[in-house]
Amino acid sequence: MQALVTGGGGFLGRYIVEQLRDRGDAVRVLARGDYPELTASGVELLRGDVRDLESVARACAGVETVFHAAAIPGVWGPWSRYYETNTLGTRNVIAACREAGVRKLVYTSSPSVIYDGSPHENADETIPYPSRYACHYPHTKALGEREVLA
Repeated sequence: MQALVTGGGGFLGRYIVEQLRDRGDAVRVLARGDYPELTASGVELLRGDVRDLESVARACAGVETVFHAAAIPGVWGPWSRYYETNTLGTRNVIAACREAGVRKLVYTSSPSVIYDGSPHENADETIPYPSRYACHYPHTKALGEREVLA
């Protein structure tokens, strides 16, 4: 399988890349930085940003599955910093996947998208989103998740 991992140099993305490589898949990574260790392991590295539709479209060309792990995490910072990557970037990934005929999109969400201040045991995907968020990260991730689910 030819796979693309957005954010493949990051915390979660790197583990996705390793697991794909370990099972013999061809892996392409779209990342903002340079990761020589990924290139040395046989990964195709494309420099780009999910905020840029053209770079996402180039990265999606010829792949069967996209693992979308790129995100801006954290609990402080301006709305635009989170929204542009976590929501609009996800929108770009969806659009590029459709345009390139990608068969599968695996979206990396966060448990924080449903956090409403109370514990959730035995929760499933039917749990509602909260009416308010404590910070921009879970809010923008929830907006991106809604677009993926739609």
